[in-house]
Amino acid sequence: MTQSENIYLIGLMGAGKTTIGRQLAKALKLPFYDSDKAIEESTGVDIPTIFEFEGEEGFRDREQKMLKQLTEMTGIVLATGGGAILREANRNLLKEKGFIVYLQCSVERILERTRRDTQRPLLQTDNPRKRIEELFEQREPLYLSCADFKIDTGVMQSKAVVAHILDAYKAFNR
Repeated sequence: MTQSENIYLIGLMGAGKTTIGRQLAKALKLPFYDSDKAIEESTGVDIPTIFEFEGEEGFRDREQKMLKQLTEMTGIVLATGGGAILREANRNLLKEKGFIVYLQCSVERILERTRRDTQRPLLQTDNPRKRIEELFEQREPLYLSCADFKIDTGVMQSKAVVAHILDAYKAFNR
């Protein structure tokens, strides 16, 4: 294990990457970045619009470029998009440059947290539960393959999650 100044949060949409990331960054006095927000800021349009005009593949291309830019920085906390780990190049980049935390969360809790969210293109379907189950089945092995630490965000308060991540991060960097 090598020391790392960066913390990268991975996990399905609704797992708490942005919420936990902000709190973690504050606790460590580090800047916080959200790759999806960074993509929106650089393009001037929201993620659903990118999906509409460029499809998921076009979005993934933009995401890969943004991750490359963000991982060049040191001393940051980064919340990645839920599908960032789909590309091997992204997984390798994250593994190379940071401490990766997989925020795991049950399908039930994710459904609960995202049910009113219209900004998630992959959930604009007649059966969001089925879609989340499919995404979980597809992505869980990829999340696990690159995570340095895993924590279930559906069973504890965010402050407790942050405390556990801080302990794991400190142990990782010893």
